[in-house]
Amino acid sequence: MLGEDINDSEGEIKVSFGYQCNSGGNGIPSGAVKGVESRSDIPRNGSFSCLSGAALSANATLANTNICNGLIGSDILPSLDSPNSFRRVPSSPSLSRLDILSSSLQSSMSNLSCSPPSPVGSYETDSYILKTMSVPTRSDSFLNAVEVQVAGGAAGEDRVQAVCSEENEWLFCAIYDGFNGRDAADFLAGTLYETIMFNFNLLDSESKQYVPSIDTASDESSYLEMEVSSRSFRNGVLDILHRALSQAENDFLYMVEQEMEDRPDLVSVGSCVLVMLLHGNNLYTLNLGDSRAVLATFDEGNDMDQSGRLKAIQLTDSHTVDNELEKTRLLSEHPDDSMPVIAGKVKGKLKVTRAFGVGYLKKKKLNDALMGILRVQNLISPPYISTEPSLNVHEISKSDHFVIIGSDGLFDFLSNEEAVKLVHSYISSNPSGDPAKFLVEQLVIKAAHSAGFSKGELLNIPAGRRRKYHDDVTVIVIILGTNHRTSKASTCI
Repeated sequence: MLGEDINDSEGEIKVSFGYQCNSGGNGIPSGAVKGVESRSDIPRNGSFSCLSGAALSANATLANTNICNGLIGSDILPSLDSPNSFRRVPSSPSLSRLDILSSSLQSSMSNLSCSPPSPVGSYETDSYILKTMSVPTRSDSFLNAVEVQVAGGAAGEDRVQAVCSEENEWLFCAIYDGFNGRDAADFLAGTLYETIMFNFNLLDSESKQYVPSIDTASDESSYLEMEVSSRSFRNGVLDILHRALSQAENDFLYMVEQEMEDRPDLVSVGSCVLVMLLHGNNLYTLNLGDSRAVLATFDEGNDMDQSGRLKAIQLTDSHTVDNELEKTRLLSEHPDDSMPVIAGKVKGKLKVTRAFGVGYLKKKKLNDALMGILRVQNLISPPYISTEPSLNVHEISKSDHFVIIGSDGLFDFLSNEEAVKLVHSYISSNPSGDPAKFLVEQLVIKAAHSAGFSKGELLNIPAGRRRKYHDDVTVIVIILGTNHRTSKASTCI
């Protein structure tokens, strides 16, 4: 049944968007994709050629988020909900929603934060020293761009974002898989990208675009020097992602403390976090929880001639109690608690061992805000849920074909290998299609078959009740390289 297309989903795939890179004369320009404007004066030499995203909701959620004085719930998120294409965001502060959001949040966060962010374990950064906190200019960062393209959306409690700049060869993607409510995922969707941008703007301007290559090396000594500098730069990027997440966590939990008397449910709201930043040939990932980034690559020596075997390589760790390393870590961190894992869940509440938010499993006073059976009994040595992310950087090679990033709802029904095989088969036979949407459709077919329904019967079950049969699902597929691009990214819902 996996090869069957869904033609009667009646718009149930709530988020579907695409982006096609300008080919610089070797393929279809970005203007060929609906809603995307093309700039002929911008060089197009990035490491990805096409992106598609799709999502399907299973949870019914209320639009009750009112955080940062309502800025996120009433202003930012509606503009991100269910787009069907990327939109250009100009760099002018007077026009850019990103800049407006940044300045507004800087003001809001300064009121929220009662203390500086807690120190986090940092990577070696050498000359990439973070400066004192002040409002930077966009030109201070290697992410500086004349234009960026933005898309994002919401499906159930999942949130998704994608932002790219071809001129500076970077792509930012994030999936926030919310649980126990949408507030934490909303907070991340409204703030984390801007927090990351703000921290990037604090990088030493001398190294903002210094990504050395072997071609520039005049001798072995200069080559080694550039290798050290490049390694330092990559570590600096990972450190910035780490710091931004830590700041977002501090601000969110402080907000929860201020709001919990009126909304005690906020103490249990959380989100998994998966961030991917593609800059030049470096693919950075940060994750908390059980969302995944999976790389499809050909066996070494076969490059991308498609004659070799395509392998699935998971770039992220799985932070659940089913992971023996995570379970061992959790037990060792709570030697005085004989029951940190109950019925296969952390304190009987969560399967994930690392997540954003969920303050009741991190602070006793937040747990005390809950009543009766909702409160965790014997919270002996919090925090039980870690906010320490897994960080990774992968240098893209000619053998690497595409990357799938998805919330755990995708991998409830498809293994890494199955997802890679499906995408590869689809883009080989449908070069102008939408692989992310196809992947979600195949998941629906498997979920329906597992439940004994037809796909139409499953999709006719209202969100909320349908959660019995599958989770919210969000998927982004990024086609890597410049030679094996699809000719078009579908933007149809």
